[in-house]
Amino acid sequence: RLSQKFEFAASHRLHSPTLCDAENVRTFGKCNNPHGHGHNYELQVTLRGVPHTNGVLMDVPDMERLVAEHVIDRFDHKNLNVELDEFRGVVPSVENIAKVIYEILEPKFGEAGATLASVTVWETPKTWCEYTGD
Repeated sequence: RLSQKFEFAASHRLHSPTLCDAENVRTFGKCNNPHGHGHNYELQVTLRGVPHTNGVLMDVPDMERLVAEHVIDRFDHKNLNVELDEFRGVVPSVENIAKVIYEILEPKFGEAGATLASVTVWETPKTWCEYTGD
């Protein structure tokens, strides 16, 4: 396994269109603020496999470029609810953020000859989600 950490800042509002306003407040509390709130997210991307004959699973600069191009540049300083199509109608919880990032990166790493093992997103130092595609 080879892992690399990245950072991005983004805002979101935890709000489900399937719940009434009172249920959203009960479910999401202060995170349901109509104006949203922000986080400095940490993202860990982990590849798995056997190193190639050159001794690495993937060149780290290539890994960094893929993540920057397809995730960091798209998510950084964005309102996830409003500016990213992937979250239209989807609550941008840390669980769904990890899943969306995995689904974005998995085919990109596959095209590059690498296997994505997991994506872990830290919303706060004590709240995080790991998504493995299962």
